[in-house]
Amino acid sequence: MYDFVVVGVGPPGARFARRAAENGYDVLALEKGSIGEPLACSGHVSTDIWEFAGAGAREELLQNEVRGARFHVNGPGSDAYPFYKDEVVSNVIDRVGLDRHLAELAREAGADVRDEHTVTAVRESTGSVEVDASGPDGTETFEAKMVAGCDGPRSRVRDALSLPEPDELLHGVLAFSDEADREDFVDVHLTAPRFFAWRIPRGDAGVEYGLAAPPGVQVNKHFEELVDGYEVDVSHRCSGAIPIGPPDRVTSRRGFLLGDAAAQTKPFTGGGILYSMTCADHAAREIDPDRPTTLAAYEHTWREDLEREQRLGHLIRRAYSLPEPVQRIGLGALSGEIGVHMDRPTSAFSLEHVQAMVSSLRR
Repeated sequence: MYDFVVVGVGPPGARFARRAAENGYDVLALEKGSIGEPLACSGHVSTDIWEFAGAGAREELLQNEVRGARFHVNGPGSDAYPFYKDEVVSNVIDRVGLDRHLAELAREAGADVRDEHTVTAVRESTGSVEVDASGPDGTETFEAKMVAGCDGPRSRVRDALSLPEPDELLHGVLAFSDEADREDFVDVHLTAPRFFAWRIPRGDAGVEYGLAAPPGVQVNKHFEELVDGYEVDVSHRCSGAIPIGPPDRVTSRRGFLLGDAAAQTKPFTGGGILYSMTCADHAAREIDPDRPTTLAAYEHTWREDLEREQRLGHLIRRAYSLPEPVQRIGLGALSGEIGVHMDRPTSAFSLEHVQAMVSSLRR
């Protein structure tokens, strides 16, 4: 019997598998396809990503460095409101490569990581969990003390454990153009209803274009308007669901959720790579597979860590839908040098941010 079966080997699953294995637990991690594919997530992350990676990761995965963002109330070519630092604030990375890198770290720590294993059923009992998975050798059943559902916004584990769903699922679209672009600013367009669109330069790897919006919005139509405005041809189009708003409970008797399955994401961007791996660390520290009551400690610690950030993130998102004149006034008043951390909106109240704003006003 395994201590943990981890379903899904994206960043949260790989991170938890690595940390649990380093703690001496017997871990099996299952990925339904090839690790990292298909791509359905942006590779724009804060520089904190390297704290979760191994030696040499930056040289292997870095595509571009970003210093700030230009906000547009309308489409390409419209007035821009820049927010920036004099230092690098974020990185653009090889997103598929990141998943593979993190999975390899889990293997090196002792976790049994297997791709091409699609989980078809999860059965929870008082003393253990059984997981059925279809792999190259047919269907196998694995028994574990606990199961970790790291299998995305439409989580099979969440459904099997009868855990509640996230508050909402946005529809996101990504595509890429081939032109090299090493500019150190991303572009954000507040044109998509109740969310936004973006353009991210990825160095020699090209440019990423994306857009997300709630169900019922004509996402593909808005996305076509975005790329037409930039007058580019795009390829490698992909789409996926973006969960916003964690459910009231992400643990059961012998199971727990991580990452998109638990909606451990930023409400104002939809990004979840850093939040999900932070939560994976909380899970690895708090959960003892021989003591199911420790699941309550995981529920408490991750929510305590991210609750204020997610609450403030919801307020930021509401500003995307303000009337255009109000958006222009707000962006005009706040644009300039900042001291905000892109993953921690509460840093807007930090001394660093206040000093940056004062410096910007003096220029």
